[in-house]
Amino acid sequence: MSTRRGRKDGSPQEFDPTPSLGKTIQRLRKAYNMSLGDLSEQSGVAKSIISQIERNETNPTLSTVYRLSKALDTTIDEVLRTEGQQVFLEHQSKSGVPILESQDGLCRLAIAGPLNLVEQVQWYDFRAKPRGVLESDPHPPGTIEHLYMLGGEVEVTSGSETRLAKAGETLRFRGDLAHRIVNVGEGEAHATMVLVLRQLGSAEARAG
Repeated sequence: MSTRRGRKDGSPQEFDPTPSLGKTIQRLRKAYNMSLGDLSEQSGVAKSIISQIERNETNPTLSTVYRLSKALDTTIDEVLRTEGQQVFLEHQSKSGVPILESQDGLCRLAIAGPLNLVEQVQWYDFRAKPRGVLESDPHPPGTIEHLYMLGGEVEVTSGSETRLAKAGETLRFRGDLAHRIVNVGEGEAHATMVLVLRQLGSAEARAG
């Protein structure tokens, strides 16, 4: 099965910030007694850009928000939180969770992550019957796959290298190379799979 998930152009993703984003950044900066210059130095974001964000005059990239939240010792969720924000954003019934199958019909990927984030982060519940094979084409440059084995054992090949992962183990590998996962055990293999299509805070992301 060829799993072409996410776009390939690698351009930075902009999003519409919450109306309170700028105020939240400014409030946290002042709470830490940081000047614009201090926050710029800590985050690597230009002082002029931070000033524009605080005045809600620009739509920052997700990478920029990540770097600012990290410098302010908080999370993206907290930075983007608004007053009166819903606690439960979505509840998908079992029948509403999208399912992908491998070409041999022996592997199943349940899409656990929200579809509006597939260009940055994707996560799946992976199950494979004995000898099941999941083959994937290369994802965008910089993609890293994180595989946590809940049960069974699989053989993962990325590029020309192969590793064995067993229950309770985590394997991280390059997803921007052709790769495949094979259930080499006698029973069902079960894993949580997370794809980060562009490593937030990476040199490549900052260059974007």
